[in-house]
Amino acid sequence: MSRKYFGTDGMRGQANSWPMTAEIALKLGAAAGQYFRTDGLNGHRVVIGKDTRRSCYMIEHALTAGLTSSGMNVFLLGPVPTPAVGLLTRSMRADLGIMISASHNPATDNGIKFFGPDGFKLSDSAEKEIEAILDAGADLVAPLEIGRARRVDDGRGRYVEYAKTTLPKGASLRGLKVVIDCANGAAYKAAPEVLWELGAEVIPVGVTPDGYNINREVGSTHPRAAAEAVVANGADLGICLDGDADRVLIIDEHGNSADGDQIMALMARRWAEAERLNDGTLVATVMSNLGLERHLDSLGLSLERTGVGDRYVVERMRERGLNLGGEQSGHIVMTDYGTTGDGLIAGLQFLMAMVDSGLPASSLTRQFEPVPQKLQNVRFSNGQAPMEALQVKEAIRDAEARLQGCGRLLIRKSGTEPLVRVMVECEDTGMLDEIVGGLVQEIEAAL
Repeated sequence: MSRKYFGTDGMRGQANSWPMTAEIALKLGAAAGQYFRTDGLNGHRVVIGKDTRRSCYMIEHALTAGLTSSGMNVFLLGPVPTPAVGLLTRSMRADLGIMISASHNPATDNGIKFFGPDGFKLSDSAEKEIEAILDAGADLVAPLEIGRARRVDDGRGRYVEYAKTTLPKGASLRGLKVVIDCANGAAYKAAPEVLWELGAEVIPVGVTPDGYNINREVGSTHPRAAAEAVVANGADLGICLDGDADRVLIIDEHGNSADGDQIMALMARRWAEAERLNDGTLVATVMSNLGLERHLDSLGLSLERTGVGDRYVVERMRERGLNLGGEQSGHIVMTDYGTTGDGLIAGLQFLMAMVDSGLPASSLTRQFEPVPQKLQNVRFSNGQAPMEALQVKEAIRDAEARLQGCGRLLIRKSGTEPLVRVMVECEDTGMLDEIVGGLVQEIEAAL
């Protein structure tokens, strides 16, 4: 059974439109509260974090009402990165963690992500059970069992202190000039604080949220502002986060960017050399570049692929006891340090590579030569992606036949936006453009 409300990374959509309405958030809070309240005691806890979107206030209050109506005590963290919610869910011994964010999406969107008591995102099966309670209607508790809600003032500070402990004792970033682009999002205070307290000279970008400008021409999906700041200020490095700070993109001293594949390649090599890469294996999704796979193979390391979504990466890591994984988009998951992607801590790992090696960022951001890759999105409406259309299926079969032995093809429906994503890799750039163009044309025709 497919999920009705949840996608690849929680529930997401346009704010004040189904399913991201106050009404659904209220019912969802009550349903989640019932699911996690395993007994009649009134000691159950849930922590809620959010990013800087205006609609977060509406959703936060609605979730709080629903959760307290089912007997949960709510602790409101305010604006904090998504990985801080995973961390604090565990450290505060909460039964549930919730992050209100639509990640890299524009301010008009919002989303709700759930974390279990272990700090990890919920499984598909758990989300289905919560959906079933939501549709059936949650059982509300008796008046004397209604939960309470209060603000937690030091949530950000707890995360800041923890982030610094992920570096070796006594590590310092003195002498490094770092641009940090917080996308006007959840890390707009925490990330600059961590870097400054570690001794770096910090040049902040995207740290003036107004409720509407999250991810607007800043952050990991719009790195130009950070790249310009790096070059203009003669900085050693730029770190670009997204709206909830669970993904990262690195900018070298020349203003060139490196994606998650290059960052993972660097970390995998360093961790393998230090004999701390579990089973010599990196976990990544089907979107990661073929060049990454070839590079790891040349080092005697393995790449294990999963479906798209950092949640599926983490699930595979936990199944196999692996400690490094992520996505090309910049989710870097290090289970030695956290339970989900953490853009800031991944950025700190990159900075330590610079400190340890004495090399500039540009010498570390090009770990392998990527196979030419092209990704093009086709937007659709009415909730129907044309994946089953006969002409689309035939076009896919023809493209796969042409790519046999020289590349690969991936076409999928996005789990967070109404898009069909067409990704092709091929050494022959002419064939690459031709195949992508043909597939996009057939998909648009089917629409």
